[in-house]
Amino acid sequence: MAIYIARESTKLWRKVCAETSVELQLLFEKWHLLLAGVVFQYIHGLAARGVHYLHRPGPILQDMGFMALPELGQDKGYLSETVFTSIFLSFLLWSFHPFVYHSKRFYTVLLWRRVLAFLVASQFLRIITFYSTQLPGPNYHCREGSKLATLPPPKNVLEVLLINFPRGVLFGCGDLIFSSHMIFTLVFVRTYHKYGSKRLIKLFAWLMAIIQSLLIIASRKHYTVDVVVAWYTVNLVVFFIDKNLPEMPDRTSGLSLLPVSTKDKGDRMKEELHKPEKDSKMKDELHKLLNGNTVDSTDRRQWMPMNGKHGEDMNHTLSDATPNGT
Repeated sequence: MAIYIARESTKLWRKVCAETSVELQLLFEKWHLLLAGVVFQYIHGLAARGVHYLHRPGPILQDMGFMALPELGQDKGYLSETVFTSIFLSFLLWSFHPFVYHSKRFYTVLLWRRVLAFLVASQFLRIITFYSTQLPGPNYHCREGSKLATLPPPKNVLEVLLINFPRGVLFGCGDLIFSSHMIFTLVFVRTYHKYGSKRLIKLFAWLMAIIQSLLIIASRKHYTVDVVVAWYTVNLVVFFIDKNLPEMPDRTSGLSLLPVSTKDKGDRMKEELHKPEKDSKMKDELHKLLNGNTVDSTDRRQWMPMNGKHGEDMNHTLSDATPNGT
């Protein structure tokens, strides 16, 4: 048993090392776009912090979702955060599963490059939206009488740039339309729906997205319009961006899709350029062989019986040579 565990551990370690080497090669090539996506996450947090200075508490707006869903209360606000954390961590772990499992359909670096593109586009639209009109926040710490509802003017630039993480993120106000939690949730669910392999998990992921939406409204963290706008905006953003991005290579074929040198890359390009020509030639040769047009005289006797076509002269020759069929 110990020998088996040691052998499997060695195989796993080799696989992790090989996968890390390939992913690092991609990371060195694509790090600019990945870094830009990560930096924009800070910019998004900075914008959310900035709008908190502009927020003014007021009466909660009339909301159909608030009428339909009972209020969970301030002590149960952790439920929506727990669901969101579960979705976030599950997607994060799944995105790195090619390092361990053999069923690798994608490269982790390319997947996150795609995910960050979806997030950045959605968050950019979100910043424009919540700066256009500041609504009175429905969350408990954003209501009238709360000390956190409006931030005092900043004493210095550093206070704004540090965004008071993580307290400033958890207790923000004014960044309402549309929900940031739903941006991450829908981007993750749609990405798994496309690149995941388990149908049951896909259905469960969409169910979790619906539950997350209802919990956000029931917790009074967002108005219903924040969630509704997120559902159609994020889905449209992902659809159009995904349509214009180059498709990721499918690794299930087992082919080496990452050339390790310029020479390999050039050879692959030449092979792809000449592939249609090769296919055409093969089809022509096959067509001629089936019709018996380009077969040599030494091989004609072998091909003609296979095609079921016997000439009269050949039949007479064969019958004279072997009258008894032997």
